[in-house]
Amino acid sequence: MTPLPRVVIAAPATGQGKTTVSTGLMAALARAGHDVSGHKVGPDYIDPGYHALACGRPGRNLDPHLVGEERVVPLLLHGAAGADVAVVEGVMGLYDGRVGGNGFSSTAHVAALTRTPVVLVVDISRSSRSIGAVVHGMATWDDSVEVAGVILNKAGSPRHAAEVRSSIDLPVLGVLPRDDGVAAPSRHLGLVPAAERELSAAALDRLAEQVAAHVDLDAVLAVAATAPDLADAAWDPAAVVHPPSPQRPVVAMAGGRAFTFRYTETEELLRAAGCEVVAFDPMTDPALPPGTAGIYLGGGFPEVHAGALSGNAALRRDLAAAVADGVPTVAECAGLLYLCASLDSSSMVGAVTAEAVMTERLTLRYPTMTATTDNLLTRCGEVVTGHEFHRTHVTPVAGATPAWEVDGTAVGFAGPRLHASYLHTHWAGHPQLAQRFADAVHG
Repeated sequence: MTPLPRVVIAAPATGQGKTTVSTGLMAALARAGHDVSGHKVGPDYIDPGYHALACGRPGRNLDPHLVGEERVVPLLLHGAAGADVAVVEGVMGLYDGRVGGNGFSSTAHVAALTRTPVVLVVDISRSSRSIGAVVHGMATWDDSVEVAGVILNKAGSPRHAAEVRSSIDLPVLGVLPRDDGVAAPSRHLGLVPAAERELSAAALDRLAEQVAAHVDLDAVLAVAATAPDLADAAWDPAAVVHPPSPQRPVVAMAGGRAFTFRYTETEELLRAAGCEVVAFDPMTDPALPPGTAGIYLGGGFPEVHAGALSGNAALRRDLAAAVADGVPTVAECAGLLYLCASLDSSSMVGAVTAEAVMTERLTLRYPTMTATTDNLLTRCGEVVTGHEFHRTHVTPVAGATPAWEVDGTAVGFAGPRLHASYLHTHWAGHPQLAQRFADAVHG
């Protein structure tokens, strides 16, 4: 049995202030001397970036759809190793999960799987006593979910807060006044990544001060301490992959401001599989890292930084040559856009014969994909779970050898040395993908 004090920060709906409160709570607890582990329910990459800033350790995701229910607790324990408290930020409303999935992958689902008490964040700016009914409904909807307390957000005045508090039959752990200055800026796919915000550290300091001043940290820790010990063993990347040879070939992993979306476990798996992961910045580095034997291009916002990516012609040529020479390459979403011939009017790498453009339409889905051929990552007929989130469109949508079939449609580009598509995958849920990539890199 493993003790881990922990709490889930949830809300009745999106836009209540979960990220603000969760990140501020992590930062306030860390500044109070605690070793805090930050986690996010769902596939989101941006919030864990803020969590990492707040905690000083990698942000982690907990997503039953991407990794399977059986891996959620092991991944929580792995990510929280050495911490004295874990704070888990929820997704959407407490009971909102995969569409048609009866709450699967919801915050409530993860809270139940991990046996973690929930603290609700509720925006009270437009209500008073009606908040009591909302909280009561949230707390009694599902017996497998324990709602242990409430944090009231955007209170207009002490009198307003007192009226709301009188309607709630659960402990109120804090009351935050309105303060638009601590909200994170957003763009077309959500919050601006922490790595792109020049004033992230200063904003985080202010947020930590606000939460410490208005939330009873000791009361939150007391709730976290009620979480029962966990029987599962922590996830171990070395138990699910192995080095194919004694060599440690270099995997060049895209980073910098344009490529901020990747799961921490991806790098951990590649290292466990005998690869040396070296970050490079496609906006500024003139060439791939020396000795590059594999390339991983994750997600991000290439459309925001298209000019700088296009302007780094030397790196684009080097990358195009590497892909043409058969260096094993994995590209997800932003990586796919970067490998296209162009993104809107900006020249990209040209390793994939396709054009990408921005659109008004948001593509958001949480699918199960089927591999249609044997390729770099998958074997024909293999089923993998993933997620897709973008406002761009690639023409054609698939190459002669598609990467996946999703809902009856062929998508992406694949081959023995290349796998590029819009779909994001979490390799902790499908470690065979990491192993096959590592095998090809060791070559």
